[in-house]
Amino acid sequence: MSGFARLLIGNKVLTNLTFILVMAMGVLAYWSLPRQQDPTINFNWIVITVAWPGSSALDVESRITDPIEEAIQRVDDLDFVSSYSREGLASILVRFEDIPTNSFERRLGDLRREVNTAEGQFPDEAGDPIFIEITSSNAFPAATLALVGSGDDDSLREQAVLIEKELERRRRIDRIDTQGMADPEIRVEFDATRIAALGLSPSDVATTVQTYFQDLAAGELDVAGSNWLVRLKGKSTDAFDLNRFPILGRDGSLRVGDVARVTRTQAERSELVRYEGKPSVLLAVMKAEGANTLELIDEVKDYIETHNELEAVTGTRLVLIDDQTIPTRKALNIMQNNALIGLMLVLVVAWIFLGLKIATLTAIGIPFILAGTFWILQGMDQTLNVTVLLGVVIALGMLVDDAVVVVEAIYYRVERGFSGIDAVLDALKETVAPVTAAVLTTVAAFLPLMLLPGILGKFMMVIPLVVSVALLISLVEAFWMLPGHVLGAGMKLDRDGKTQQFRTRLNRGIRHVYMRLLIRALRRPIITLAISVCALFGAVGLLASGQIRADFFASDPIRVFYVNIETEPGTRLERTLNLTLEIEKVVRANLGEGEARGVVAYAGQQFTETEPLRGSHRGQVLVGLQPDGREVTDIINEMRESVRAVPGPSRVTFLELAGGPPSSKPISIKVRGSDFSELRAAADEIRNILHNTAGVKDVSDDAQDGRFALQLTLDPDQVARSGLLPADIARNIRILVDGEIVESVQDQGETVDIRVVAADGQFSSPTQLLGAQLPTATGDMISLSELVNADRSPTFGTIRHYNFRRTITVEADIDSEITDTVTSNQSVMEAWGQLQASYPTVNLDFSGELDDIQESLDSIGILFIFGLGVMYLILGTQFKSFGQPLLILVTVPLAFTGVVLGLFVTGNPLSLYTLYGVVALSGIAVNSAIVMISAANDRLIAGMGLKHATLYAARRRVVPIVITVLTTIAGLFSLAAGLGGTSLIWGPVATAIVWGLGFSSVLTLFVVPLLYYLTGRRREIRLNSGT
Repeated sequence: MSGFARLLIGNKVLTNLTFILVMAMGVLAYWSLPRQQDPTINFNWIVITVAWPGSSALDVESRITDPIEEAIQRVDDLDFVSSYSREGLASILVRFEDIPTNSFERRLGDLRREVNTAEGQFPDEAGDPIFIEITSSNAFPAATLALVGSGDDDSLREQAVLIEKELERRRRIDRIDTQGMADPEIRVEFDATRIAALGLSPSDVATTVQTYFQDLAAGELDVAGSNWLVRLKGKSTDAFDLNRFPILGRDGSLRVGDVARVTRTQAERSELVRYEGKPSVLLAVMKAEGANTLELIDEVKDYIETHNELEAVTGTRLVLIDDQTIPTRKALNIMQNNALIGLMLVLVVAWIFLGLKIATLTAIGIPFILAGTFWILQGMDQTLNVTVLLGVVIALGMLVDDAVVVVEAIYYRVERGFSGIDAVLDALKETVAPVTAAVLTTVAAFLPLMLLPGILGKFMMVIPLVVSVALLISLVEAFWMLPGHVLGAGMKLDRDGKTQQFRTRLNRGIRHVYMRLLIRALRRPIITLAISVCALFGAVGLLASGQIRADFFASDPIRVFYVNIETEPGTRLERTLNLTLEIEKVVRANLGEGEARGVVAYAGQQFTETEPLRGSHRGQVLVGLQPDGREVTDIINEMRESVRAVPGPSRVTFLELAGGPPSSKPISIKVRGSDFSELRAAADEIRNILHNTAGVKDVSDDAQDGRFALQLTLDPDQVARSGLLPADIARNIRILVDGEIVESVQDQGETVDIRVVAADGQFSSPTQLLGAQLPTATGDMISLSELVNADRSPTFGTIRHYNFRRTITVEADIDSEITDTVTSNQSVMEAWGQLQASYPTVNLDFSGELDDIQESLDSIGILFIFGLGVMYLILGTQFKSFGQPLLILVTVPLAFTGVVLGLFVTGNPLSLYTLYGVVALSGIAVNSAIVMISAANDRLIAGMGLKHATLYAARRRVVPIVITVLTTIAGLFSLAAGLGGTSLIWGPVATAIVWGLGFSSVLTLFVVPLLYYLTGRRREIRLNSGT
């Protein structure tokens, strides 16, 4: 083996060419990796939507939602199913458990099959189910544009359709979601009074249009040996053609144009959008999976510039309201800046202790390792995002640890007369085993984190991948590239100048001071151990007493926020828009000059963290902010009271978005039951509890009181006497109220519906509708009031289900300076326990962040134990001992002590990301103990006594330990201190590792040698005897 190592390391050409190849491929890979803020994640979420125009929420629930949910229950691996049924629309959110991709694809196929089977129970007027798979790429718009026009007319809509089609053809764009764009429509508006006077029914007009408005392929005709196609053409977008259709059964004397007005217009609006008071269409650009966010936005900006050059011709202009380059560039810059600063600090530490030559030889390995890592990441179809760069920053300090140990061993031998390849090979003989064990234990701590379930696990899975790949490549660098470079650079040390003399005195001083303190610790073992135990219990006490603030999903805010407006159910869309515009004025007044990139107001829809809420009584103001300026939370807090003081809306709340893995609100309580009145009362109790809970804000629920409804039921006796069919009566009612789409036609790439409906204003009250006349079988006229029984009552606006039961979801945000997710939810649980008896059929489902937190806490604990087990296995194999691995693993609780102390001093919150750092730290902290115990064992095998072996190993390894610890801390210090920019997500991770490693290393230098000495008598006998 030594012969192969001598041949490989001594071949300078092979070493240098391999180095250059990896560097070149790595640089190319780095620049070609797509840039985005977060990794691409499939959340295993599917949204199913079915439209049924004109239907009530109760009808949608019973005819669409219930059949779909009944079918969905037959699909395996469901995590939860959430649905809402509202007027005209059913939406079902299906989340699957964490299953492999191939299993998810099978379950998705099962879901489609079951829903398509349930489609047979849908009413004829319902649309086809639409399936949307939610991923991190398309869950939130990469850019939000507003197309602004001078009028709300066909010109604005046509331009919006054109832009939508042109952008969707771009390969980086998955889809465009539009808001405020109405579909084109040809309306045949008849005069109900006139057709009644002529003895006609609304269905006579509808049937006439439907019959004549047909295109038919009649086949082929043989004309003198040539085949001619025969077509009957009836469809047309010309209103003149429709006016000429003769009413069926009237011998051609009466035409459609005699009883109706035919116009090309737009369908009834369900959403209205305004930018600076002007009619607009909102376009949300959804990124394709794996697309480069920065390149996508540059492409969109170029398109906007090109479109706006023709503003005088089109009468419209595009405005960029918000885009994800701001948080993406900021996040990537923070990580890149901190990585560069960390690299410089690592070089400084290496130079101080090892000199310029050794520091340079050590440092050139860093770009080699990173290049290899990026090359592998490109091969695995990864993107360059914040989590990848965090993995790089975490690994940065550790990358030189192997090299430091190896190069220090080489020059230690050079000082003692070894020369050339002999010094290298003898150094490798000493360091290969402990260095490999140290790397493998670190990998053992990181790799299990790839098994972390849930969205958090998927979001952070790439971090252990990056760290593990980088560390494994660092072994290649330490055992091959570095020795080759050392031989190529010459084996002479730096000249013995003042700097080198200072370096020598520093190293000797460290060894001298350390040995004096260690000897005192060995003489007073009880005091030394007591200090460590007290420190550990002190850390536990800080946690238990609440001195460490908990913010489990601490995250960096995105520079955008929403103001949500709700009015009374049944409020007309125009009225809601006017109130939203009033709110917008107050919002603009509270923003500084140039502070906002764009502010847009719209009614009919509200964006949320999970799925949009719709209804004519809902409005929202979207505020996109400039990259620099006041914090989003400060802006909201300063305008909160003045916004809520605007008269009119029944409820005003704020929505602030944050980076990191997506999650619902900190408090999200599903109140589940069957009786809606009991659900409403229970939800009100929960709202009262939350209003009285400290630190809770923006309390809301998703229940909607519907509009008043006119419930009509047929009178069987009267229907029988009239000779009319029930289906004909029902059809005539629909035509009178909402109209009937009798046909459609394609025009310039768009589908234009033909709607037959009563003219506006004819039925403005229930009495007028019930007075409508229909012809009987005998030709007499009968009023609708004689055929039906009418009941006026309120109805549901939206009916929600969670796991197949009716549900009202109560949600709230928290002030993390006052409370945390777990505490606030626990307060609600305790208060509800006293009220539960009053609501026997109601149960609460605490989900939201609490659900994700509990899942992550449980899993992190299990994975932490698993990682320790793997580390114990590696160490036991390395040292051939059951006891020595336990001595090394003592550093883990010592590291935890440092983490808690660091959080206490810096004021950072305890988050799930911090716990992630603790697990990762468990693999890093043991490295110092490994090399120290390995050196002591070598001395025992050489025949040295236990005490002398302990002291010799400690003295021999203290400087390399100090160097490796300081280089690791240096690599992360910039991110922990925010030198290159701060991050609430990743800063605490770096803080946990820096403080934990620093504190544990100090204790390790004393506790591990002490425990080794106290437990080593039998080991001394065994090793000295050679058994």
